[in-house]
Amino acid sequence: MRPWQLPLLLLLLAGPPAVRPAPPTCYSRMLGLSREISRDFQRLQATEPPEPCVTYLPRLYLDIHNYCVLAKLRDFVASPQCWHVAPVDALKEKVRKLYTIMNSFCRRDLVFLSDDCSALEYPIPATTVPPDPQG
Repeated sequence: MRPWQLPLLLLLLAGPPAVRPAPPTCYSRMLGLSREISRDFQRLQATEPPEPCVTYLPRLYLDIHNYCVLAKLRDFVASPQCWHVAPVDALKEKVRKLYTIMNSFCRRDLVFLSDDCSALEYPIPATTVPPDPQG
């Protein structure tokens, strides 16, 4: 084997160069945006000193598999509290974007597994330890 053939052989065995990942699907876009909105809302509530109007905003715990989320998003955007408060305006714009994606672009991709509106009033506690199968 000639000395210049070894690097060429290694390059060929390494495979093709990495390709760009596939664009996000409607579902992945909705899921990612709902998580981003939930995180931003929690940060907004935890801001010190708190913006007084934030306490009057509708609660915003999102589950894109719950049919009631569309009404929840619509109510949040329409709420008159905190007009002209930059962080709230930015959050409302994200909520508006998610509503548009869910109601227009990705409507056919949605599968609602629940219509329990009260489930969107309080966050579902995250379990960090799996339940004991023997207990």
